Amino acid sequence: MNDTQLETLDQVRQFLEGTETVSFQIESKNARYRWLQHTLVKFRYQQLNKADKGLITRYIRKLTGYSPAQVKRLIRQYRKTGRLVRKQRTTKGFQLKYTREDALLLAALDERHNTLSGPATKKLCERAYHVFGETDYQRLAGISIAHLYNLRKSKTYSGQRHQYEKTKPVYSKIGERRKPNANGQPGFIRIDSVHQGDQDGVKGVYHINAVDEITQFEVV
Repeated sequence: MNDTQLETLDQVRQFLEGTETVSFQIESKNARYRWLQHTLVKFRYQQLNKADKGLITRYIRKLTGYSPAQVKRLIRQYRKTGRLVRKQRTTKGFQLKYTREDALLLAALDERHNTLSGPATKKLCERAYHVFGETDYQRLAGISIAHLYNLRKSKTYSGQRHQYEKTKPVYSKIGERRKPNANGQPGFIRIDSVHQGDQDGVKGVYHINAVDEITQFEVV
């Protein structure tokens, strides 16, 4: 950037108000960092009052296109270290944790065990690796239930499976109120309750008894 004609705070203020012209020559991100550091040094940012610091901040935002958060972060770095250094990104991008071989191995496992639930399948993978020493299951032994179901949705898995049915929830009749169906076998209990009635405004109690449907053995 070529802003050599701006040397004072008044000139910066006029520029922001649109009465002063500046030519822009943006070369690269590294050059932008160097310009930003040079600007902070040139206007002695550390020694400015709050209003003038705000003026320089707006000036930097206008010329660099950086967001308020970016400018604030860079100024904080400058105040802490006295210089600005651009951090280069060295990440290799997203790495797949589970491979095509894992999907094929899971498909073969589900084929043998008729597609058990996620937790049950995870337990099989853990036993295969930790108990039986099958190293092919090393990654699947540490898989989460969510990732396991994601592998089941993959094209590799679907292409390997000959027949695939999703696990279905089982309806439980526990707690359901219904008449016992003893079929001639003792052990089916019927619960009866009898209220003795209220007396003189005092709430009466309930008598509860359990009766075996076949033997008629009763507990009150």
